Amino acid sequence: MASASSSVGKWLRATAAAVAACGLAGNANAAAQQDPAAVQAQAERFLKMQSSGLPGTLTVEVKPPRAALPACASLEAFQTAGARSIGRTTVGVRCLAPQSWTVYLGADVRLIAAYAVTRHPVPANHVLTEADLTLREGNLGNLPTDVARDVGALLGYRTVSGLAAGAPLRAALLRAPLAVQQGQTTRLVLNGPGFSVQTEGQALANAGRGERVRVKTRSGQVVSGVAQDGQQVVVAF
Repeated sequence: MASASSSVGKWLRATAAAVAACGLAGNANAAAQQDPAAVQAQAERFLKMQSSGLPGTLTVEVKPPRAALPACASLEAFQTAGARSIGRTTVGVRCLAPQSWTVYLGADVRLIAAYAVTRHPVPANHVLTEADLTLREGNLGNLPTDVARDVGALLGYRTVSGLAAGAPLRAALLRAPLAVQQGQTTRLVLNGPGFSVQTEGQALANAGRGERVRVKTRSGQVVSGVAQDGQQVVVAF
């Protein structure tokens, strides 16, 4: 009987030790896992910094990591080349130490700010004036990245195609004001290593500010340069 009691006691002690060991192992495993909130916070700080210079009301929401991650002492957030800084986007967080891992998180960056729209329908090849434009407030994250935000900067631009009333003004839908007109006398600025020479020529095409255009010089040579305001073309050698 005593032997049976002794065996039961040993079994109970062994079971208790095993349970305690499992508990310690569970605690150790829990301690070795990365806090997902810290990963989220690192990603949020990065996205806020990326958009910190933009005027408007900014809110950032980042989804937590789906899988458990090993504990990390040094986190770094990043975005791949070409990723949007506002709107629905993806942000990466990598561990630099003590071991390497990388996780990608979905995010929604909302920027409520003013942007330029048309007051009324405008036809193609229309030169924009103040009467054509107004500002509207909304989430820029839902709009194309090239939407214009400064009405004054659009004056004199031409529409590529017809636009409906309330259409956001995008760079892709506009042509810059003509800086150089075809057939007009054009001032040529020839720049090269250690020299800058000015002369005159004749533009062979219309060109907006910053566009390339060919110019025929007085000697009959044709050169290509960048159109600037005031019927001027800069040629770099």
